[in-house]
Formats: sequence, structure tokens, C-alpha cells
Amino acid sequence: MFNDIGPLELVTLVVLAVLVFGPDKLPKVVQDVSRFIRKVREFSDNAKHDIRRELGPEFKDFEFEDLNPKAYIRKQLENDDLRELRSSFDFRQDLNDVADAVNGKEPSASTSAAVNGSPGTGDRLKKRETVDKGERPPFDADAT
Repeated sequence: MFNDIGPLELVTLVVLAVLVFGPDKLPKVVQDVSRFIRKVREFSDNAKHDIRRELGPEFKDFEFEDLNPKAYIRKQLENDDLRELRSSFDFRQDLNDVADAVNGKEPSASTSAAVNGSPGTGDRLKKRETVDKGERPPFDADAT
């Protein structure tokens, strides 16, 4: 609960509490606060138990932490089906195909060789120093 409070901040809060409530009222205030926290936790646990009982056996695996969007997404991403789906995508090949289409070339089987890193294929997205004879120079939007 107080993971981000340092020792200096804690001492400051204690001194402030002693100044505000006084040394004779401070123990009673601490008891009242701890009793209030216990009641809130008990109320929360009872509400969770009632909700689970009302939902029935179909929702026996329901966790209230899943209502947090971050926890839900993390749980879904850990699913094995999504791991297989993510590993089936080859973004580098798709990027090379798009680069070929932009440069006006037909996507060929060499894109898979470039993905595998075979020698001599080079990076298709890297600017070439020279243009082949008869080839039109590429359009550079930054130069205009």
C-alpha cells in the first residue's frame, strides 16, 4: 500500500500527525483508521462473495482482477493461440514486399532470401549509391 513512501516522507507524516492530533489523541485516531480500513476490506470481501454467488457456477473462474484492462490484456496475450499467431507473421518480408511495390518491382522469391539473411541480397530499404543503367532514379520526397 505504501510502496512509494520513503523513510523521510514517513517521518514527516508522523510528525505532522503528532502536530495535528496531539500525542494524547494520536493512538485513538490510529485505532479508528485501522478499524475503518478493516471494515472497508470486510465490506469488499462480502461484496465479492455475493457477486460470485449470484453469478452462479458458469462464472466460477471469474476473477475481479480481470476487470482491470491491463490484467485482461496480459492474460489474453499469454494465450498459446495468440503466441502461434504472432510467430506466424513475418513483418520483414511484408516490409520488403511493400518496398518492392513502392519501387515498382515485382515481389519475388528473393525477399524470403533477404529475410533469412543470405549473403549478397542486401537490404532493400537501404538507399543505393548508384543507379543501374536504364533505371529511373528513385523519387526522394525529402530532396524536393
